[in-house]
Formats: sequence, structure tokens, C-alpha cells
Amino acid sequence: MSPAAVALADYAREHAAVHAVRTTVFVEGQGVPVELERDALDPVSIHVLARDADGTPVGTARLTPDRRIGRMAVLPRHRGRGIGEAMLAALVAHARAQGWAEVGLHAQLHALAFYARVGFVPCGPVFTEAGIEHRRMVRRLPGASPVEDAEAAAAVLLGLAAHARRGLGIYSRALDPGLLDRREVVDALRRFATRPGRRQVRILLQDAAAPQREDAPLLALAQRLPSVFELREVADPVDARYPSAYAFNDAGGALFRPLGQRFEGEGGIEDGPAARRLAHAFEPVWERSRPCTELRALG
Repeated sequence: MSPAAVALADYAREHAAVHAVRTTVFVEGQGVPVELERDALDPVSIHVLARDADGTPVGTARLTPDRRIGRMAVLPRHRGRGIGEAMLAALVAHARAQGWAEVGLHAQLHALAFYARVGFVPCGPVFTEAGIEHRRMVRRLPGASPVEDAEAAAAVLLGLAAHARRGLGIYSRALDPGLLDRREVVDALRRFATRPGRRQVRILLQDAAAPQREDAPLLALAQRLPSVFELREVADPVDARYPSAYAFNDAGGALFRPLGQRFEGEGGIEDGPAARRLAHAFEPVWERSRPCTELRALG
């Protein structure tokens, strides 16, 4: 299939196309009551439409005046083609052009990873909307978003891996159980590591023995891809007392957690100053740390 074309829609003229897609996805596909599918925000929102090569509407989304993206819908047979990402990019670009500091959305729980890969970070509790569990997510334009828990920290890592060009750096106590062993995080790092071209993931540890004892999933991935992953353990006692944990990529994304044993902190895919600061701090510690040759062999 050829990629769909995404453009801002004239709601007054193209509302029938917008609602045809949303009715198929939400009302027929998810059982959302038809009276909840439309609301008073539709006429005052910015809408996008994705059309297939023959001009048929296959996806839609909107940006409301309260700076929230919503009604993200792609027809089932057209999913997996990057249409959702393209619609999000168009709406984020519009929000940025308006000078907005951030944009938010209410994500269905099964879609958290999708939105995380394009830079949204979950915040607040899970809630029910139209009978479906959601969580609020935000993206700074640019800047860092608060990271409240492991799910939010994992979301930032998904965004860092998705947007990294060639390199990622991770400073961790012991591969952060509860975070770096999450399946979605390991899968995101695997996707990054197996992209075409040269890739590098450097991981600095304070305790290299712990992940080996625990059979950390990320360690197993690093052993299968030794040309991409390199692990070192800090040797300087001062470095071993460093309290924080962080990650950064070479595209201006960063995650910083002041206390490495906790998940709270801040991060985002558009935080160039933090990414440069962390990279600057990482390099000298990396150079004076010892290679973890004992971790390179498959068990």
C-alpha cells in the first residue's frame, strides 16, 4: 500500500469524512455511544484527515482549543503504515506554530507505547472515558515533562530510543529493575539496535554483578548484539556514590532521575540542554570506568 497523505481539514466542508472514520473506529469498533462520539468542540477544533491514494479518508484526529489532541482514529486495514504518527506530527507542528508550551492527550492504555514513541509522557491516574480506561499524556514543545512513576520513565525511554540517530547513553545503578527490564523498553532498544547503519548503546553501571545474578533481559539483549551494546562499571569510588540515574540520546532527548533507586524525575525527546549536560557528565566517567568483559559472553 502507498502511504496516506495527511493534511489539515476544513471541518465545515469535510465533517462528513471526519465522522465517517470516527464512527467506524469508535462507535462500530469500540462500542462508544454515538452521542459521545461528537461534541461541541468539533466545530472549533483543528482537524486532520489522512487519505489513501484514491482519496478515501482512512484516518483523522483533532486538536482542541484547550490544547489537547484527541479522536485519533485510523481504519483497521490501514494501521501499521505510520498514519497515526503522521497525523500526530501535523497536529504537534500546528501547536508549535501557535507558540504553545505543551500539548496533551487522553490515551487509551493499550496505546500508551504508541504515544510514548512520539514524545508523550503519561501523568496522573488512570481514568475511564466513554467506558474505556485512559491516562493523560503530555509533550513539551520543547522541554522536559515531569516523570511520576516507572510507566512515565519507560515512556521517555521509548521516545529516546525511537528518536535517537546513532547513539544512546544510559547511567544506571544495576540496570534499574522495574524500568530497564520492562518488555516495552527492551523491545524499543532492540528496534534501535537493529536499525540499518551503525548504532551504539553505552551503559554505565555502578554494580555489574547484580544484573548478571538476576538474568536481566537487557543484559541478554546486549550479549546478542555485542557490536552495538557496550557495558562498563564505574571504578572510581566517587562515581560509585553518584546518587542519580539518567539516559540521553544524540538527538536532544534526555531522562534524569535525581535518585537512582526511584523512578521520579523529568524527561522528554526535546530537551537539548539536558541532553548535552548529561552527555558532558557521562563522557569522563565512561573513560575512567572498566569494560565489563565478563558480561559479554552468553550464558
